[in-house]
Amino acid sequence: MKVPSMFSYRMRLVIFFILLSTSYASFAKESRYPFFQNGRFSQQLVTTKHYMVSSANPYASEAGERILAKGGSVIDAAIAVQMVLTLVEPESSGIGGGAFALYWDNKNKQLSSYDGREKAPLKVDATLFQEKGNNMNWWEALAGGRAVGTPGVVAMMEKVHKRYGKLPWSDLFVDAIRLSEQGFEISPNLASSVQKKVNPALGRYDAAWHYFFPNGEPIKAGTIKKNPKLAMTFKRLALLGANGFYKGQIAIDIVNTVQGAKDNAGLMTLKDLAQYEAIERPPVCANYKDYKICGMGPPTSGGMTVIQILKLLESQNLAQYKPLSVEAVHLYTQATKLAYADRAKYMADADFVAVPVEGLIDPEYLAKRALLVNANKDMGKATAGTPPNANQNWKTSTSPEQPSTTHFSLVDQEGNGFSMTSSIEMAFGSTLMVHGFLLNNQLTDFSFSDEKEGEKIANRVQAGKRPRSSMSPFMVFDKNDNLILLIGSPGGSRIINYVAKTLLGVLEWKMDIQTAINLPHYVNRNGSTELEKNTRVMTLKKLLEEKGHTVTVKNLNSGLHGIMVTKDGLQGGADPRRVGQVVGK
Repeated sequence: MKVPSMFSYRMRLVIFFILLSTSYASFAKESRYPFFQNGRFSQQLVTTKHYMVSSANPYASEAGERILAKGGSVIDAAIAVQMVLTLVEPESSGIGGGAFALYWDNKNKQLSSYDGREKAPLKVDATLFQEKGNNMNWWEALAGGRAVGTPGVVAMMEKVHKRYGKLPWSDLFVDAIRLSEQGFEISPNLASSVQKKVNPALGRYDAAWHYFFPNGEPIKAGTIKKNPKLAMTFKRLALLGANGFYKGQIAIDIVNTVQGAKDNAGLMTLKDLAQYEAIERPPVCANYKDYKICGMGPPTSGGMTVIQILKLLESQNLAQYKPLSVEAVHLYTQATKLAYADRAKYMADADFVAVPVEGLIDPEYLAKRALLVNANKDMGKATAGTPPNANQNWKTSTSPEQPSTTHFSLVDQEGNGFSMTSSIEMAFGSTLMVHGFLLNNQLTDFSFSDEKEGEKIANRVQAGKRPRSSMSPFMVFDKNDNLILLIGSPGGSRIINYVAKTLLGVLEWKMDIQTAINLPHYVNRNGSTELEKNTRVMTLKKLLEEKGHTVTVKNLNSGLHGIMVTKDGLQGGADPRRVGQVVGK
């Protein structure tokens, strides 16, 4: 916190409300979503000289830009972005969820990574998602308190702010508070998610019902929505810091809400909240041709799996093919199959499981795995390899991660970078709402079974454990250790595919960041090959089937937000599949 400790609570309260009343007299009244057709925005490459924010909502991007314009650090701006996203994009992320982030200290040429992933309550055991000896249906497990993990966003944000923040903590909540009190325009994405009930449990519990279905009708795009309860939450956090979330009335009400969901009650206690700690962890990096690519390590699988995909393709000279050629798509899917096979067996929370991180990205191991790729024929279902120092007794497992997450990328005028992926898991999370924000259902990212064929599953439920994730915030550096790219995406377990393909677009096909983000999606998670509906890649369906692929065509709703650092300044891109915006100066 940037407030002197001798200040009384009352004095801090007076100063904060003076700041709030004098800052940003009003917000523009024009629509934040002027063009949205066929589920897409028209996004253009944005260039600036000094600083940049790319996030999934204009309100959030504008909040981050205002902080940077005031001389705030990239961390200060990121906190403002996340708080506003909690309000305007509640279906995707918020202070009731968790996050992973990479921070680049440009002056000292140092990369750090931070784990704000949710944790399983201390009272859970391997039977959390089992009833009468059988695994629960996933759709029944997600709603209510059972799947709520101890949230990590607020703790992580405070941790990085204490180390890298420049502006007072309370300054970073001004936009979020004012928008909560005065109202914000509901986006087409949010309205559609409510109207279509993408989470079928939304409205099961009273707080979310009254908020998202006022007068019994779903909220509508373009209308103004206020959230006074969330405004009060933000005011408390602005004044008290993370203690205002993890202790006191908010913490009590979180626990009561989780335990009080009688149809699917959870086991979280005040001790779980009070003891939560965000952790700085070592990033995972590897060389790829003339670049160094860096992601987040366990408990997310994203960094290791993306690196595996690119390294498996490194010798294939993808640049000789067009990005949407059958050759490129086929080779890409074979690499993703091999990487996802290793992911399913070995990757989990390294505080509980000996994850062979170095072995999984070992160049010699991956070079041998790459020999399994047949340029003319699909390999079918891949099996996990035997990386160095790996426990071969772990059994493969999967979990149906859902695509409602968010990502934002920022660069400040000192060249520092921040790439953060944040989530509450399923759209609208557990659908439990408290103090104006939604609680996550991230514990469903665990394997519901604890063993298979008599052997333990790495990603099984354990007390205090963080569930495996696919979140993949990434940064890329040139051979002189200069930051050149920040990227990440929502998308559940498809995140890995979205990020890897976008990295290839920039590094192999030399696309600008917006063109790489626009590239139609092709995805394989060691099963069928998925092609993005209503895009040019659909034309490859028959050609891929001739190579042995099982092909499905479907909507693939990523949310890629990235920034490239060039010799002429910054270039930013936002995913046309969402309602994001790139801003800066």
